Amino acid sequence: MNDDLFENLRLELRRGCLILAVLAQLRAEHYGYTLRKALADDGMAIDEGTLYPLLRRLEAQGLLVSEWREQDKRNKRFYHLSAGGAQIFERLLREWRSINSSLDRILSSGEEIRETGAVALGAENGNS
Repeated sequence: MNDDLFENLRLELRRGCLILAVLAQLRAEHYGYTLRKALADDGMAIDEGTLYPLLRRLEAQGLLVSEWREQDKRNKRFYHLSAGGAQIFERLLREWRSINSSLDRILSSGEEIRETGAVALGAENGNS
């Protein structure tokens, strides 16, 4: 198997999932480090070089609001969903659930086809 191809496809698959995960986490306010930690704790690790450009892009699209505040004697940028971001998140979540449901059906029917095919193949070869 081509490892480079797999890695490219894996990253492509993760991109859309990361957007949904970030929006979901930002229903509550976070700054960058706590957002990365919360995502990683839930199994969705993301490096800084991916997270911060994503946050800037989502803010430029009007989905996030941020503000600088001092905490623990350091300035930190806190992010949370904008009102429009919350609406988009809910729509994306419904779409994700629909896609996930469809994929579950497709993958399940693929398993049934493989199982049925294996049984039929065994019968053709005189095995049962």
